[in-house]
Amino acid sequence: MPLRLVFFGSAAFAVPALAALARSPHRLLLVLSQPPRPAGRGLKERPTPVHEVAQRLGLPVRTPESLREPAILEELRALAPDLGVVAAYGLILPEAVLRIPRLGCVNLHASLLPRWRGAAPIQRAILAGDPVTGVCLMQMDRGLDTGPVLARRETPIGPRETAGELHDRLAAMAAELLLEELPAIEGGTARATPQPEDGASYAAKLGPEDQRLDFAQSAIALDRRIRALAPAPGAFCFARGERLVVLEAEPREGPRGEPGTVVAPPLVVACGEGALALLRVKRAGRKAMSAEELQRGFPLPVGTHLE
Repeated sequence: MPLRLVFFGSAAFAVPALAALARSPHRLLLVLSQPPRPAGRGLKERPTPVHEVAQRLGLPVRTPESLREPAILEELRALAPDLGVVAAYGLILPEAVLRIPRLGCVNLHASLLPRWRGAAPIQRAILAGDPVTGVCLMQMDRGLDTGPVLARRETPIGPRETAGELHDRLAAMAAELLLEELPAIEGGTARATPQPEDGASYAAKLGPEDQRLDFAQSAIALDRRIRALAPAPGAFCFARGERLVVLEAEPREGPRGEPGTVVAPPLVVACGEGALALLRVKRAGRKAMSAEELQRGFPLPVGTHLE
């Protein structure tokens, strides 16, 4: 039987799931998303990706600052949904909201729980060098990504895969997994497996300290950092006093030198272990460019030190 759903989502990861539900026989009663925030050079308020897609689909949208607002709680109770579906929402669902849907709330999470609970599971998996990751559909409880897992799907992380590329693959997988599991949830046959605490880890939100490249580290570790932060916000170093965002790089066997020193053209940099070829970079206020293009307008010859 078709389910009456309320969807909670904000970031781009949730868009494929929302679009899949809109194409399904299930009925979307309401979409909740974070409020529009200032963005871009003009700092104009911009709705979230989920908000934009929901509007294009003609779905009703609410953007409360908090789900504890009495008006939102009253509206949700009046809708009497069967199930709440959460994906990359970014706000805590209080227990009062979790109790409203007849079948509770489920969450799509971009990791193989209990590994990488929290805000940045995709980036943290790449940073850690995990060989595999995946998506989980979890029955929500009061904890942070601690509820029992209803279904999961694994996938290898490609050796050159960026966070942006992995994000898009996992978002599509999550949408497929959700549609596959909804009949079992509706029919009461879904199996909820409690998460073990052994192997649990927390995927903290990325901060400025995660973006800085330290060439005293190994080339392999720096390559992971660059891929984990691509395409945005991007890992960076300083060259001739100017911030240089590195969008693509590759570990190389190359001449040894002091970490941070350009040791070979066009832009191979010595690391604490190995060397790293910076392949695609971006100067402040400029478009992304290859290392060869950078060298023509902003020379960084062999011997230049990057910080």
